[in-house]
Amino acid sequence: MDQATRAPATGETAIGVALPHESAALHVSGEATYTDDIPELNGTLHAALGLSRHAHARIVSLDLEAVKNAPGVVAVLTADDIPGENNCGPVVHDDPILADGEVLYLGQPVFVVIATSHDLARRAAALAKSDDVVRYEPLEAILTAAQAKAKKQFVLPPLHLKRGAPAEKIAAAPHRLTGTFEVGGQEQFYLEGQIAYALPKEMDGMHVYSSTQHPTEMQLVVAHMLGWPAHSVVCECRRMGGGFGGKESQSAIFACIAALAAHRLRRPVKLRADRDDDFMITGKRHDAVYEYEAGFDDQGRILGARVDIALRAGFSADLSGAVATRALCHFDNAYYLSDVEIVSLACRTNTQSNTAFRGFGGPQGALVMEVLLDDIARRLGLDPLDVRRANFYGIGERDVTPYGQHVEDNIVEPLVDELVASSGYRARRAALAELNARSPVLKRGIALTPVKFGISFNVPFLNQAGALVHVYKDGSVLVNHGGTEMGQGLNTKVAQVVANEFGLPLSQVRVSATDTSKVANTSATAASTGSDINGKAAEDAARKIRERLAAVAAKLLGGDAQSVRFARGHVDANGASMPFAQLVNAAYLARVQLWSDGFYATPKVHWDAKTLTGHPFYYFAYGAAVSEVVIDTLTGEWKLLRADLLHDAGRSINPAIDIGQIEGGFIQGMGWLTTEELWWNRDGRLMTHAPSTYKIPALSDTPAALNVRLYRNENAEPTIFRSKAVGEPPLLLSFSVLLAIRDAIAAAAGAAHGETREAPPLRAPATPEAILDALDAMHVDATNAARQSRNSEPAVTKSPVARAAATARTGTPDR
Repeated sequence: MDQATRAPATGETAIGVALPHESAALHVSGEATYTDDIPELNGTLHAALGLSRHAHARIVSLDLEAVKNAPGVVAVLTADDIPGENNCGPVVHDDPILADGEVLYLGQPVFVVIATSHDLARRAAALAKSDDVVRYEPLEAILTAAQAKAKKQFVLPPLHLKRGAPAEKIAAAPHRLTGTFEVGGQEQFYLEGQIAYALPKEMDGMHVYSSTQHPTEMQLVVAHMLGWPAHSVVCECRRMGGGFGGKESQSAIFACIAALAAHRLRRPVKLRADRDDDFMITGKRHDAVYEYEAGFDDQGRILGARVDIALRAGFSADLSGAVATRALCHFDNAYYLSDVEIVSLACRTNTQSNTAFRGFGGPQGALVMEVLLDDIARRLGLDPLDVRRANFYGIGERDVTPYGQHVEDNIVEPLVDELVASSGYRARRAALAELNARSPVLKRGIALTPVKFGISFNVPFLNQAGALVHVYKDGSVLVNHGGTEMGQGLNTKVAQVVANEFGLPLSQVRVSATDTSKVANTSATAASTGSDINGKAAEDAARKIRERLAAVAAKLLGGDAQSVRFARGHVDANGASMPFAQLVNAAYLARVQLWSDGFYATPKVHWDAKTLTGHPFYYFAYGAAVSEVVIDTLTGEWKLLRADLLHDAGRSINPAIDIGQIEGGFIQGMGWLTTEELWWNRDGRLMTHAPSTYKIPALSDTPAALNVRLYRNENAEPTIFRSKAVGEPPLLLSFSVLLAIRDAIAAAAGAAHGETREAPPLRAPATPEAILDALDAMHVDATNAARQSRNSEPAVTKSPVARAAATARTGTPDR
């Protein structure tokens, strides 16, 4: 039976089998408690934010009388009301909670309204749009990464990594190319928006319920803002309705403002951001502009390469330093680069401060490598897969990354071999060439792309986790750990780990809400490390209790503690058996400790931030995808027809959850690269700030044939049950969709002009407009091709659709 469909026998421990998410029934029934579902205490007030109307301006005057006199308003707070530090930046203290004298992006919170209801607070906050309330003196605004790069405006010093002599190798290579590319950002679009509910407690205490991936950071920023010690603040999160990185650092401003209002008014305060405000205030995935060059041989093997990665950081540093570092460390993807130079820039702009997003810079780094290899293949007239194979990491000298880490667990070649065979890639590519030759308007494309993704925080001290395990007298188990559940199944996997340790069915283990008063100094649930580090910490705690119980069992049943076995809800030793609950009760009567803490620190990880070298990743996760698309060369519309995904999750703890993560990551990545277009107008206003103007993939965008399998493998490192992280790496499988669209455009160009070795200038996201732009740039006219194929009337210079698209873009009729 396939690994993903096996179910456990009744009473058996469930590791490596497909089990449903521990809250699945609650999700579909509506019983799952999110922050907004917590029953409101009597006297709860509601907050809303007054936002800046300029991308960069000095605040000339702030007259809030009209806001204070609005219906239902209890108070209006500004930066002057913050008793401690007006900052919620996670690394650099450059991110004000409320603007103070100057606004740095359009949508920045300037003041907060507290009212008796959510709607009344929002209505009063909307008065910020009036010049009578806030008067500004506009200042120069930098809006794009390209502008910031030209002006040398960066939130952090540029990162520069060089190995070998890339310039010399490029100059001496048989073939050379240069290119540019750009990829847009991406809105996290969590189903549950940003929200915090703050409850003042006795003795200057504060309990903050926050939809956050990082409760410890929320605890600390709230404490710093109030000028309190950390022990006075508790942050709790039972679950999030999605996070994707957008709730790692950027939940802080909402937690801080709710806590500030609760402290000032001594009443509970809830701040639930309207979806439009959420879009306007919070950062996205960093968009990027690339300049690259490479020298290569006749097989497409890269002899030297250089790339500039300019990321739009936004107005503050946030997590851009780590994102830029991770982009630098993933430029190589699955390929050995002997001589390479990588420059990674975090460009300061007067836009929302961009932040973590699934992949955390890795997708931006690896994407340009795949585009570069596709360019090389088209220049040489080779199958892009063959060029990729020629550059794969190997053994010996060819297994060292540009940053000096050996790729010791390399399985990319056998994994790709398996996918090539199972997907029928070669035969399908040949069939598509024949089909395209007969189809003048609709063109198909296919692409296979691999993934090598490093797992660990690239800030070493974050690679740690703690957990608490309690065994009660009736044999039931309660687990608390430092990770947060955002729908990814972390609590389910941790419960499986603990159940396995005690030999219990999963029904006897419960995971409680993440709470900074239970496990302190936790790391963010990010970088795909949630199951790795929290699973290990929970295993450590459970194992300590099991060893104590084994000693008791040996006394009761005979034999030695090492021979005691825990399975199927029983404890066996010396040929005898007793129920687990009976043993626990006996241990309690014998005054044996039945709770324990656990801790885990990821080994081997180290990083020199000055030289940009080290061992930043504990291990690598691998995968590959084949995508087949069809494009309409008249309209630019496209459709994903089939996708075959093969991903390495190591020895999967829960194949059902892992396959769900692979599917979700792939579709989310496809959205980033094809439909999710963020657009700011010339004033710096984000115009795509709601579901009506921003398109995430829908069910209809999922291909009818979506074949997802786990690669049978186990982690070379002793991770939890030799599993591998599966949250972020699958997102990079979506590169195959973008490059399949590129392949279809190249097929159209070849049909129009005969054999062409020009790479389509397709930007991402590959919206229909971007596809038409690429076709226009390659002088492809589907109308002409169709007419010529029918030997009909003479061709025109450009199709009406192409002329209309060009007119819309330039404002000048194109003839």
